[in-house]
Amino acid sequence: MDRKTEQDVDFEGFSFDAFDEARRPSPQTTGFDQVVDSALSRRGLLGLLVYGSGAAAMGLGTGVTGLLSSVSAEAAASRFAFAAIPIATDATVHVPEGYTWQVLARWGDPLFSDAAEFDHATGGDAATSDRVFGENTDGMELFTIGGRQVIAVNHEYVNPKLNLPNNDGGTPASAEDVRKLQNLQGVTVMEVAEGEDGWRIVVDSPLNRRIDHNTQMRLSGPAAGHDLLKTEADPTGTASLGTFNNCGSGRTPWGTYLTCEENFNGYFGSTDEAVALPEHFKRYGIGAKSVYSYEKFDPRFDISKNPNEPHRAGYVVEIDPSDPSSVPVKRTALGRFKHENAATVLTRDGRVVVYMGDDERGEFLYKFVSAGIYTPGGDTSTLLDEGTLFVARFADDGSGEWVALTPEATGMSAAEIAIFTRVAASKVGATTMDRPEWVAVNPVAAEAYCALTNNTRRGVKPNAGGDDTPVGGPNPRAENQYGQIVRWYPAGDDHAATGFTWDLFVMAGNPTVHQDAYAGSPNIHDGNMFNAPDGMMFDTTGLLWIQTDGDDDNAGDFAGHGNNQMLAGDPATGRIERFLTGPHGSEVTGLTWSADRRTMFVGIQHPASPFPDGEGTLGRSSIVAVKRADNAPVG
Repeated sequence: MDRKTEQDVDFEGFSFDAFDEARRPSPQTTGFDQVVDSALSRRGLLGLLVYGSGAAAMGLGTGVTGLLSSVSAEAAASRFAFAAIPIATDATVHVPEGYTWQVLARWGDPLFSDAAEFDHATGGDAATSDRVFGENTDGMELFTIGGRQVIAVNHEYVNPKLNLPNNDGGTPASAEDVRKLQNLQGVTVMEVAEGEDGWRIVVDSPLNRRIDHNTQMRLSGPAAGHDLLKTEADPTGTASLGTFNNCGSGRTPWGTYLTCEENFNGYFGSTDEAVALPEHFKRYGIGAKSVYSYEKFDPRFDISKNPNEPHRAGYVVEIDPSDPSSVPVKRTALGRFKHENAATVLTRDGRVVVYMGDDERGEFLYKFVSAGIYTPGGDTSTLLDEGTLFVARFADDGSGEWVALTPEATGMSAAEIAIFTRVAASKVGATTMDRPEWVAVNPVAAEAYCALTNNTRRGVKPNAGGDDTPVGGPNPRAENQYGQIVRWYPAGDDHAATGFTWDLFVMAGNPTVHQDAYAGSPNIHDGNMFNAPDGMMFDTTGLLWIQTDGDDDNAGDFAGHGNNQMLAGDPATGRIERFLTGPHGSEVTGLTWSADRRTMFVGIQHPASPFPDGEGTLGRSSIVAVKRADNAPVG
């Protein structure tokens, strides 16, 4: 196959994985047989045994028993208040019998009465594009503020061919085009309310707010003020504009929203194709060509003019949804990488733990532990600035450790660790993972989960830092195209502990096509198949909701997988059932609940036309509200 370089590729409409692939193409020949031969000799037919605090052993080889559980079949069935649904391949949403869904918000829906109504012919009004619900909805959380229900939701990226339908290929042709794309990304904070006709946006609510690529931000933590964060526009290195590629999310115990900057590298390019790039740009995938051509019309994104600007992106950003005038804060102590989400939990002594995945093939899983104690009603302004960042090392025997990223361990300053976190993690020998996406913490048990969505380079090619990607441990399959979910149990049931044990909750696969490890784990069968687990969230009862962003061609290795979907998993039994299917072409991502838990809000990202408005319309990313017909709690 002809491997194109980044100079040969038109990045418009590209996925960010494809963007990374063009930057770092895989070798022509993968050597798959040689890779797995060594793995088989070490592990024996990939017969990975998993460990955990009372967790069941799970085998992937011939003759190994399936998931074991002391929970009765009747008790297991009672955990699922729905009948599992089949796959779908059409252009709409499906939920189980006894449930209903409606659209709450669509790209272009007004948040304020002065915004223009959405026009499919133009991709929406440019002048008021910062006054509407943005593009490509992703992670979200619902907050109750003074009796109002407020959703904060990410807008991960844009689809220029839809947003600028009258441009050649959607390519920006002016500064106005670039500003429109910038406005449609970032975060929406919006009040929602349920009436006789269902859920709706409360237009003109005093809590409604758009945060985009030009919103004033503050930098805090160990990197704030460092020379690498200083620019001509901000010589202090403590203020920046905008938040980028907002993927997953989280919430703090004190009621603020955490939005996570993921594929920020694609926003920066150079008008000087011969520009000499710093060596560290390579580790973060920053090159002379961007995805959206911002650099042609906005010099802030031109690395030949502003080489420090990319250092000001790639962080977790804290937003106060109760105060529309507040300035969002980029918390550099939580590291700079392609953040997927930020899952928070308290330690036994009240410190704050934030679990985070770096969503690129062969990158790492992290946690931050605050130095200070969270006290309800107390000062929280520095809790996410002062503490220790750790990275995970997994052993094949089911044990693991969190390794502190300190100046002593890495030979780097605290600011350098915050800015070049991937480099620091490589220095301490962290375990390269299969694209760590969302982390979810069980509210009723001392355990946490991470979706490892896929990694076609596993056992084939090192990561961008040159770290090997061996087959084994929590990444047991070479050229992994299906993904898995790893689970860990902190020592002493305390998330502050540096030791843990781990197992695999599920390995996605296709048992109708494969009879080996690529069939998946024993809790996968022809009625619940999926690929590329991505978003994850626990409900208050301890059910794990799994959302997918995978191949929906429904053919070949993915035959029988259908469209992307949301499933529910029971940690106690390993049982997994399909609850919702999205329209063709979409990713199902982002999940939260109404205050009374009687409505589940689910994100539908980049659906193929004509969802949700019907034939002849543009596909519009949306949030749908799912309810039970009997109005009982959902999850």
